[in-house]
Amino acid sequence: MFFVVIPILVGCVSVMTVRGRRESWPAGRPVARPRLVAAGGTYDGSRGRPSDAYVIQERLIAAAHGTGDAGGTGDAHTAAALALASVVAARPQRAGTREKDLGECARAAHRAARATGLPHATGPTASGSTPAGSGGPGPVSSLDLVVLDQDQQPRLRYAHVGDGAIWHCAKGAEPRPLTTAHGSDGGLTTRGSGLPPAPTPETGTLPLRSGDRVAIVTDGVTRALGAARLKALLASGSSPAACLDRLYDEMSALEPEGDATVIIADVVTA
Repeated sequence: MFFVVIPILVGCVSVMTVRGRRESWPAGRPVARPRLVAAGGTYDGSRGRPSDAYVIQERLIAAAHGTGDAGGTGDAHTAAALALASVVAARPQRAGTREKDLGECARAAHRAARATGLPHATGPTASGSTPAGSGGPGPVSSLDLVVLDQDQQPRLRYAHVGDGAIWHCAKGAEPRPLTTAHGSDGGLTTRGSGLPPAPTPETGTLPLRSGDRVAIVTDGVTRALGAARLKALLASGSSPAACLDRLYDEMSALEPEGDATVIIADVVTA
């Protein structure tokens, strides 16, 4: 048996070697495709009720923050998980290259939340409280989604609903928020997946260069650190993992009540 296997392996190696010599790499084709090198995590709040979820893939990052868990039922985390499950199932990094394709992901998350059978809110009042007779806040979630498209010039598409935020830090420039957070004094998002009417996502597109940085943060990060401090940390020039560690160090000193999720991603094209 030993003598039979050896010739087979040698034959396979010979075929691979010949093919490797004959097939030339097409002129003009990039050696490496654009990708996101990312680090992310959720700092668990002292309240002890999970509410955030996030996902990191090669050209996709997304985070969601659920609300509606005043009774400790787990609806908040369910809402966030449903939002992200809808995004992953839609595979937006492969399903199209238009802004409205990402908007459809946000609407799919809304439909998933409404189809759970759990009690739903009819929308917050002016004070941010849930209307009487609504059956509780139900599964409501923010959603922030970023896709890196592999064009000749890499570009970013994003979609945003709710109280999170997406930041962009062009190489050599100051970080700037790409989105507007929608929240309320009562802690309930005024626009989110699960709240009627169906949300109109904030979408956008912008060109990227190698070395640019993109970050997604949930409301807990902004509440704990403030926009100015978050901006300074994102511009530190350290790697995504080192920047995440610094954020964790500062949040550990502040002990936020709710979950705080951050994803930091650098664009790499070579």
